[in-house]
Amino acid sequence: MVANVNIDPSSKISDRDLIYEAKLKGKIPELMRGVIRRKTIERQVKQAGISPTVEDLQAAADRFRLFHQLETTEATKKWLDERFLSLDDFEDIITQDLLSERLAQHLFGDRVEKLFYQNLLDYCTATIYEVILEDYELAMEIYYSLQEGDLSFTDVAQQYITAPELRRRGGYVGKVVRKQLRPELAAAIFAIKQPQLLEPIVTAVGIHLIQVEEIVEPKLDAPLHQQILNELFDRWLVETIAADPEYSQIQI
Repeated sequence: MVANVNIDPSSKISDRDLIYEAKLKGKIPELMRGVIRRKTIERQVKQAGISPTVEDLQAAADRFRLFHQLETTEATKKWLDERFLSLDDFEDIITQDLLSERLAQHLFGDRVEKLFYQNLLDYCTATIYEVILEDYELAMEIYYSLQEGDLSFTDVAQQYITAPELRRRGGYVGKVVRKQLRPELAAAIFAIKQPQLLEPIVTAVGIHLIQVEEIVEPKLDAPLHQQILNELFDRWLVETIAADPEYSQIQI
């Protein structure tokens, strides 16, 4: 039996209709992954003896409302109504989120700092501008013109970038993490110590003209700590589910 979804009876939409629509739209695998993830977390939480207090849940609910800008009871009710959720559903959402956080901290909280220092270079960031060309000789010609000051990077971006938003920003990509980049780009970008224009770099994508605006050494602040914790937890969860005979044969 599928759980009731709090839909207005006058809408004539049943739970069966929703499941059928999810099938037609190819959403069933995504839903199954969510169910398996939730059940796995619940099982592991029970084994670990993790049990949040009422105060913990209230604090988590306050953080949730703050994040979603649900500053009043009316705003919260509207948010729930738009998603066909009840107050009990809201409590379940808060509980599931909090249990995931507590389990992640229980399993990996004492490993984040060590992993950070072991992989320090992976968390370096650079702020860059980029234009990708197809012709190496043209790229070198533009590179020399940029060095001489005959062109600005914005001029090059306006002429050679086709993506409207990136062209509007003058080729400004923003802050990138080392491990997000192709190895040949990362090696060149993070070899420098100060802002500069790099010589054209050839990859399978094309010839990259890159202006490095800033190199930022990593610091284990709260957001990065949470990012690393999430990465460890997600990897562990995938491996745990794959090794579980109850779920390993499910094709999703």
